[in-house]
Amino acid sequence: MTIAELLTALEAASRSRPDRVLRLRGSLPAASGDEPFELLIFRGFSSSVSHPTAFNPDQPALGEEARIEVADLLLGPLNPAAEQVLAAAQPVASFLEPAAWL
Repeated sequence: MTIAELLTALEAASRSRPDRVLRLRGSLPAASGDEPFELLIFRGFSSSVSHPTAFNPDQPALGEEARIEVADLLLGPLNPAAEQVLAAAQPVASFLEPAAWL
């Protein structure tokens, strides 16, 4: 599965759980070495909190060179002052299953 397909599937899964936020963490290759990234998926949309993205919702928020390392499931909408983690440091593929969003 490509990164674009993975993000599309996760965005689709998030539409049915408006009370959940999926945070993906990983790295992107850069000239000076790998750079960490953080991407949030909420209500069917991806948003990078660490890197600029295209203003086109049809473009994936991550390129194919991205390496997604872990995913955290959070209670949404987010409250940065009182973040509630429901599942921490899980393999991202586990969130392709609807039961993982409960």
